[in-house]
Amino acid sequence: MPVSPAMAEDLAAEVAQLYEDAESSLLERIAKALEADIESPRWAELKLAAVGNLRQAVETVAEALQQDTDGAVRRALVTAYNRGRQAAVAELGALDIGRELVARETLPNAPAVDRLAASMAEDTRPVYARITRAVVDSYRRIVTRVSGGVLLGTTTRRQAAQRALDQFAQRGVTGFVDSAGRSWDMASYAEMAVRSVTARAAIEGHVDALAEIGVGLVMVSDAPLECPLCEQWEGEVLTLNGPPGPQSLRVEHTIQPSGLLAPTRTVVVHVAGSLIEARANGLFHPNCRHSLAAFLPGVTTRPPHHPTPGTTYEDTQRQRAIERNIRAWKRRQAVAMDEQQRRRTGAYVRRWQAAMRAHVDAHPDLRRKPQREQITAAR
Repeated sequence: MPVSPAMAEDLAAEVAQLYEDAESSLLERIAKALEADIESPRWAELKLAAVGNLRQAVETVAEALQQDTDGAVRRALVTAYNRGRQAAVAELGALDIGRELVARETLPNAPAVDRLAASMAEDTRPVYARITRAVVDSYRRIVTRVSGGVLLGTTTRRQAAQRALDQFAQRGVTGFVDSAGRSWDMASYAEMAVRSVTARAAIEGHVDALAEIGVGLVMVSDAPLECPLCEQWEGEVLTLNGPPGPQSLRVEHTIQPSGLLAPTRTVVVHVAGSLIEARANGLFHPNCRHSLAAFLPGVTTRPPHHPTPGTTYEDTQRQRAIERNIRAWKRRQAVAMDEQQRRRTGAYVRRWQAAMRAHVDAHPDLRRKPQREQITAAR
């Protein structure tokens, strides 16, 4: 069977949940810290004096998160790599080369898993480095803003604190910027990194298994709702170890005639480039819908095109945006300082959930993913 990033998508859920829970814990700690002594005229002084205690609490959460994540990521990578390898077994099992692959030892490639784990650690290092500073800086800004409003007599401390806390909850623990310059909240950034690295593990398991038995060509599926990054590679043949760029290769036909005097059969295969090149140019990015299969010269045919009338890639991105708004309002609901605020934020959660239902109903090719609308397992 072909391999795709979706094959490992569920493996990111455990790690993503760790970050979601950590972010919720941080928000709740800030809310409790702000609410304490809120009626005291010395509130601002007390809050700024408590920065050290908050920093220590945040560092404790960050350290626990890192320890939990290290083990969860490695388990996810091993599982993803093995899934990719087993996909190659299932795909080629009926052929002689497939039976050879089945007979081989199927332990995970330790160097590959180590390399991917190191890559994940490098990608998420900015998260741990930024958590404490982001939370403490936001806390100080909230206290300063609240104090200013109260001194001007335009609002109460509780109202000002809730307003500032809402803004913080709306955007999450932010400050993480990827190589494209996009800003991410902590949980979304971590989920993106985990989904990316587990997808790579599944694909590498598949590719490593094919390479072991001499299969050097693969083909990209034609997926519905493709994004502009992947569109150029749809239905194309790629080399596993060849040079970049399109070329025509004359290779042996997969099925050769029997007999000592039978001539070798060859076919011409047009390739679009290498797998390394395609991945460097966007193929198999997070949320990519494409899959990869072995290409057997003379046997494999190119996939048919699958149009999706009425639904576009932009529609899928609108769904992601609605999911982000649902999560943002749930975070605000979680840090509400009174019942009135809880009811207000709950109304916005329901409004965005209604928008999601309408969007999915209007686009039958889309499927709602409730887990992407949650902020913690307990909610």
